[in-house]
Amino acid sequence: MHYQVRLTQGAEQDLEEIYDFLTRHDCTENGDSVLDRLVELTDGLSTLPDRGNYPNELLALGIREYRQALFKPYRLIYRVLGDRVVVFLIADGRRDFQSLPERRLLKS
Repeated sequence: MHYQVRLTQGAEQDLEEIYDFLTRHDCTENGDSVLDRLVELTDGLSTLPDRGNYPNELLALGIREYRQALFKPYRLIYRVLGDRVVVFLIADGRRDFQSLPERRLLKS
């Protein structure tokens, strides 16, 4: 089965912020490379969305609707809805993931 992958406005903004941060504080080539890898990871969800595991922070709250895909240190948090995959969050995994999913996912 082929799934349609969609990024929420928040996830698109996450990508822009990651890219901007890397190009400002590292170099344009690194920003380009990380952006390419994150886009590849996102596109890969179109064929195998169930490969991702459940984020521990959400499991602790009893929530099993979301999965995650990793390109360390970045985490993509997404949900499979029928024939669609919706990416809600793309963030550096070193960030505070106790409050970040609550603020972004549980309000959507």
